[in-house]
Amino acid sequence: MPRHWLPLAFAATLVSLTMISARAEKPRKPKPALPAGHYAMHDAHAEEQVTIAAEPGDTRETEPNTRLDYYHHGFMPLRVIVTNDSDQALTLDDARIHFITADNTVIPAATDDDLQRRLFALKSVAGTKIPMPAPIPSITIHHKPVDKQILADDNDFGFQTTTVAPHTTVSGYLYYDVRELDDPVLEKAQLELRKVRYAASNKALETFEIPLKPTADPKAEKSDAAK
Repeated sequence: MPRHWLPLAFAATLVSLTMISARAEKPRKPKPALPAGHYAMHDAHAEEQVTIAAEPGDTRETEPNTRLDYYHHGFMPLRVIVTNDSDQALTLDDARIHFITADNTVIPAATDDDLQRRLFALKSVAGTKIPMPAPIPSITIHHKPVDKQILADDNDFGFQTTTVAPHTTVSGYLYYDVRELDDPVLEKAQLELRKVRYAASNKALETFEIPLKPTADPKAEKSDAAK
């Protein structure tokens, strides 16, 4: 490469990296939630007029479009959908939402610190060095700290509110550490929700128990139907 071209090559590299960074910053949104009763995995309390559903992110179709790949790092994404058809507001402030395995092992939802410890890598701190033709020194691209991406994912995909107003639906993704479990981790498991309360009286609703199972593969279903 002629020496007088080096500044142009350097500028082009910076522009390219800026464009990649801009694409990475593009806002992300989960698909709109349906009323909880529309999901296959749900528990409806007719007397309390509240239905809660779970949608595992265990397939490409159901996995959230998060910045980080939690599923392939051993965390099961579970979208929790709460539909309140009653005339009283609910609060999830004290809710305990646990993944219960087939052998009754209780797994609480992962915290941001739990996710950070699993996904964090030294290369994110050290950065990536891009060699340049001499005499231009190499460029070090510092990656966005993982914890900021986790927080951004939580802001976009987590519960936007812990209050469920009357006749509304709220939803959010939680992540459960299933790396040490035998596959299929969802088989005969359940999601248990305790201490969902009425906001005004602070009275707790009955415990919700949502049976879980692996999400059916649409391609496999079509293949079976064709036989």
